[in-house]
Amino acid sequence: MAQLSDDCFAFGGPMMSVDGAVGLITTRVNAITDLETVALVDADGRVLARDIAAPLPLPPFSNSAVDGYAVRNADLPQSAEQAMPLDGRIQAGGAAHAPIKPGHTARIFTGAPMPPGAETVFMQEDVRIDASGKIVLPAGLKPGANVRPAGEDIPQGQIALRAGQRLRPQHVALAAAFGLVRLDVIRRIRVAVFSTGDELASPGEPRAASQLFDSNRFMLMAMLRRLGCEVSDLGILRDERTSLANGLKQVAGSHDLILTTGGVSTGEEDHVKAAVESIGSLVLWRMAIKPGRPVAMGIIEGTPLIGLPGNPVASFVTFVHVVRPTVLALAGSLPEPLLPIPVRAAFTYKKKIGRREYVRATLRCGEDGALEAVKFPREGAGLLSSLVDTDGLIELGEDVIRVEPGQSVGFLSYADLL
Repeated sequence: MAQLSDDCFAFGGPMMSVDGAVGLITTRVNAITDLETVALVDADGRVLARDIAAPLPLPPFSNSAVDGYAVRNADLPQSAEQAMPLDGRIQAGGAAHAPIKPGHTARIFTGAPMPPGAETVFMQEDVRIDASGKIVLPAGLKPGANVRPAGEDIPQGQIALRAGQRLRPQHVALAAAFGLVRLDVIRRIRVAVFSTGDELASPGEPRAASQLFDSNRFMLMAMLRRLGCEVSDLGILRDERTSLANGLKQVAGSHDLILTTGGVSTGEEDHVKAAVESIGSLVLWRMAIKPGRPVAMGIIEGTPLIGLPGNPVASFVTFVHVVRPTVLALAGSLPEPLLPIPVRAAFTYKKKIGRREYVRATLRCGEDGALEAVKFPREGAGLLSSLVDTDGLIELGEDVIRVEPGQSVGFLSYADLL
């Protein structure tokens, strides 16, 4: 398990910026070093544990990029078209043993190995066959055209995949192209997830008239699994300090991260802060972010704890900006910064200076074809529909105080947040 000292996150200053919070996490969390070997088919989403150097060049042999006709560079027509006799036929997966004869061409198909001596391929659409059956090649083709040289993509011995890379389907494809069948990866980060609050009932259980079904816990577990975590669903902890403390302490030694939602504000029925302080240490972050200001970070027996707000939109936004970088840091993942794409605002908005805000928005194409962001019509960090019926978040930096229609703003797609 990740073991941290009780004071490694110590912070007693004013409200912390988003960047400051992320920096505090990523520079102090100890990365997990436990490895496991997985089959290539199971490697998607895992963090690579070792560099992979190309064991062979890609492509491993020079081959044709098109269906056409292969020739020697020395025989390329220069100023006028030239007719050449056909000398062989090479299919993809076949062999080309005999060198091509001077002044001849060979029929070749996409992916087929180049015959010895041949260096250029004419596309079949650019040639014609004359009455004698010869292949008439046009003048002016550049030497080496339509050929994929051996090692053009990746030369043998080059580092092709780096340790810390969170593997995606394209990385799995590259490993498969090298003929690899198993990869060494970091074991999954083990996260214990709780919801807190007497006002919650778990789906499938009886719900009192004054209760809500717990949605945050299931949202957070789904987000964690998309980050490749092994998740323990530990249900709902009631609003009682001792039971909260006991529940958190029981899981600290067997998990790399504890994640709670709700109970981290400053009301007298918000007990997470006191419960954590009774069994470990906690810094209650008042992050300069909207939605989601109340966020807690603490240490229980060496295991980091993050307490997220209870409102679902605030929980979603702070997960992206606090939990995501923590999980990546624990897994030793290479940095994956969130880079907003510029779009045009189709709304007016005011905000306070010194606070980063995230506005839920839908994209549409303007009359000129440019992407426009349309703000969700209602405010409120408790509106799950605002996450369901939008495409992503508009990020408004600390220095922004107003947005006007036509202004360029940064957009983060939900698809890119995990």
